[in-house]
Amino acid sequence: YLREAYNPLVGFLYGWTLFTVIQTGLIAAVAMAFGKFLGILVPWFSEKHVLFEWGVVHIRHVHIAAIGSIVLLTWINTRGINTGKIIQNIFTYSKTLALAVIILVGLVIAPNAEAIAFNSQHFWDAASFSHGQWLPLQGWALWVAVGTAMVGSLFSADAWYSLTFTSGEVINPKRNIPLGMVIGTSIVILIYILVNIVYLKFLPVRGDISSPDVLRQGISAAINDRVGASVMYVLMGSFAAVGMALLVVISTFGCNNGLILAGARVYYAMAKDKLFFQKAGELNARRVPQFGLVIQAVWASLLCLTGTYSNLLDYVVFAVLVFFALTISGLFVLRVKKPHAERPYKAFAYPVLPALYIVVAVFIMIILLIYKPLYTWPGLVIVLLGIPVYYMWKIKNPTKFV
Repeated sequence: YLREAYNPLVGFLYGWTLFTVIQTGLIAAVAMAFGKFLGILVPWFSEKHVLFEWGVVHIRHVHIAAIGSIVLLTWINTRGINTGKIIQNIFTYSKTLALAVIILVGLVIAPNAEAIAFNSQHFWDAASFSHGQWLPLQGWALWVAVGTAMVGSLFSADAWYSLTFTSGEVINPKRNIPLGMVIGTSIVILIYILVNIVYLKFLPVRGDISSPDVLRQGISAAINDRVGASVMYVLMGSFAAVGMALLVVISTFGCNNGLILAGARVYYAMAKDKLFFQKAGELNARRVPQFGLVIQAVWASLLCLTGTYSNLLDYVVFAVLVFFALTISGLFVLRVKKPHAERPYKAFAYPVLPALYIVVAVFIMIILLIYKPLYTWPGLVIVLLGIPVYYMWKIKNPTKFV
């Protein structure tokens, strides 16, 4: 889509960034979440346990779990598309069913009166914890807080476009791809909202940071951001908290299977256009791009060692927003460049909604660049590094560029 709207360079930059930042960064982030929650079930994998330390390099037991899950899922997906599909279906249905149970139980059980009272009164009161107390957020500081807080919610709905990566293997893609994207994204958003309603029934949005009581700590003080585990502890005790950890382990494992399966298909297409390693454009005996899967696993594993789950989310979300904004801008560009092209699908609320999306996306990117520079600037630099790489490929294979 980017190549058609702009030029081959922009299309290449997305593929380049997908490999170096977006897809592999997502895989690394999800794998780190897998390892973090596996540490609750198997304490040996705890983030506190250091395996190797040398200067700025810190390899912990959680990295073994994260990288091990990437390697295992990569191997499974080299066994063929059907094997990957079976794993995806099993884990998708399992986590969706488990989330449905949490939602039903949470909505049926009587709420925590203290949390309801606090949230009713203070839900729209923005505040930050500083110098041992909660301070109100206003003006520009509030906008900064909203922009940076969007990273997690944007990540929850990310990968809505991944179905397009496997379009060559989808039956009746003209019907099933848009249908799958709409239904899948709608289900994710519905589950996300319902789960957060359950959270707000039992925990205050903010509470006493120092309190040992989970009920009084609130959502903002949940240990290691494990809000779901805190809610399940309130509902059913310590055993339920372990059950929530198991759910996250299942969820992240299934999520990464889909990311690993889809990503290699893009590298395969890039290799066919002579824009990636030639071996990535080859299929193994089971008709899957094995080399693309392997190099994806290697780079994602290295990214696991560079930061925590939240660090990697900043790294990924900024880069993906760049190309989301470009893709939506492509709607306007293609109306001019190809006014008579077939348009079987309508852009909802065009041009207002697409324009609003672009403005919001650019605003969040600016906020992240200013206030979360540690991982957003490296992501931007990697995107820009794709420009000289593109021209090197172009010089090497001039006949492939039009």
